[in-house]
Amino acid sequence: MHVFEREVNGHRYRIAAQSVWDPARGRSVARQVVLGPAAPPPVVDLGATRTVGTRGVGDVGALIWVAEQLDIIGHIDRACGNLGAKDGPSVGELAVAVAIQRACAPGPKRDLGDFLDASVPRLSCLPGSAFSGQAFHRVAQQVTEDALEQAQVAIAKAAVARFQLSADVLSFDTTNFDTHIATVTPGELARRGHAKSKRSDLRVVGLGLLASETGHVPLLYRTYSGNSSDQGVLEACLEGLKQLHEALEDGAGRAQPAQRTLVRDGGFWSPQLELDLDSAGYYSLISLPLGHAAAEQALQMAARRGAMKPLSGKLQHVRAARIRTAVGKLDRTLVVVESEELLAGQKRGIAVALRKAKVELRKLERLVRAGRISRGDLERRSQKALAREHLSRFVVTTITGDDQKPRFRWKVDATLRRQLEQTRLGRRVLCTDQHNWSTERIVYAFRGQWNVEELFRRAKKGGVVPWGPSHQWADGSLRLHTFAAVLGLMLVSLAKMALGTDASARETMKNLAAIRATLVRTTTGAPGRRPTVMLAPELTTEQRRAVRIFHLERWFPAIISCMTARPVRP
Repeated sequence: MHVFEREVNGHRYRIAAQSVWDPARGRSVARQVVLGPAAPPPVVDLGATRTVGTRGVGDVGALIWVAEQLDIIGHIDRACGNLGAKDGPSVGELAVAVAIQRACAPGPKRDLGDFLDASVPRLSCLPGSAFSGQAFHRVAQQVTEDALEQAQVAIAKAAVARFQLSADVLSFDTTNFDTHIATVTPGELARRGHAKSKRSDLRVVGLGLLASETGHVPLLYRTYSGNSSDQGVLEACLEGLKQLHEALEDGAGRAQPAQRTLVRDGGFWSPQLELDLDSAGYYSLISLPLGHAAAEQALQMAARRGAMKPLSGKLQHVRAARIRTAVGKLDRTLVVVESEELLAGQKRGIAVALRKAKVELRKLERLVRAGRISRGDLERRSQKALAREHLSRFVVTTITGDDQKPRFRWKVDATLRRQLEQTRLGRRVLCTDQHNWSTERIVYAFRGQWNVEELFRRAKKGGVVPWGPSHQWADGSLRLHTFAAVLGLMLVSLAKMALGTDASARETMKNLAAIRATLVRTTTGAPGRRPTVMLAPELTTEQRRAVRIFHLERWFPAIISCMTARPVRP
């Protein structure tokens, strides 16, 4: 977007202009929009001045700046073939507009035009009324999954190059989102599956996400049907991951390929997937399920006296033990990591589960004494009561007698409970084929898995860039909506990186959203319509830095008045 001044009928105005490709005409077309007068504001009567509203500046301006740095609209339009309504927004403009709306003021797409008109920075020279839910739906039906895949790779390459992201270690995880699509509505994405929200009455849409080790930046994602397995989603991502890394290699101009490592949690373990990653040229780092035979062996080794040793550097408060062994037919390095925070959380969970289990076990005792329960039902209900939070490892039950007159005893074994806490609780078993990495590097890389989980928290209801509630019913709309939501997550992460702040993403967006222009209507005493003027807000040090970094003064020149130093009183 190019901003300049022009004189019309003796008055100077600020104009925003952009050039877009028109596929029908086969040439570029210029768009222009008037931002407002460039002349100094008139001398007014303050007593006749009234506040009539505000307009967003900081949050929208920051995300538009990031989108311009990466040329996101251009990458999307080139990948999708310049789709879009006639004389309306392109698919890239619609996707970025929805992404910014999800990050700044989540709401339905029928409010998208009003949201854009209520912001001083401009994403496009088109009026806000051109950005409607109907336009989004029509464009979404024309966009293919392959086109969005190409756009993802191009945008990720631009983000890595512009913001110097580390893409040698990527973290992968999956989640799903509830939809309110009727059962009879046709579609392949919204399916009934294992919902993360624990609701079984809704169809869900799945999302697999790959994030960079630094910056919480999503680089690649995959939308999948809600009844698909996690391992199948990762296998489907391998081809896109290959394209991404080939593009990154070309952009970096490396003589030799980089060593890429994929980090994931225990739900994605399978020997075949490990072999697939190896054949694709990727190292693997995963948290093994504790019930795995190799994990049991590593835990027994770590339980020996002196086996767990403190790490160095920033991880000096963490203890770990390391062993190289065979996991099936695979040569792997196993690292047992002890986490005090995880241990404390598991102890709290066990305490809550134990209280509930004791209530059920005492109820079973009363039923046995009254002769109102059979041995088969007793065994089934006692196993169910101890099925959670490792309770069966230290709550000892004894069932004797026949089917009609069973006898039942139970007790909490303090020795077994203490042994469980010392050898198993608070520990993870990390498995990798990066044998040359230090133990500290392995632990640090796995902690990057938290980056993806943090992105999912931002995308959930009440988060920074919530995916839902979504009112899309067709697969194409769901796919483009998810693409826009992930794009919003990327814009927020990169804006936070550009600011270099230690504040959370929510706090960062809150501070940027506070940079707003106040609209005041006043009178000059002259005939004609009463003028409306935008007044700059009082800025904090953090907000002043944001104005400089994101060049917000090009949209709102009056904000420069807040950047000058205050005169010192004698």
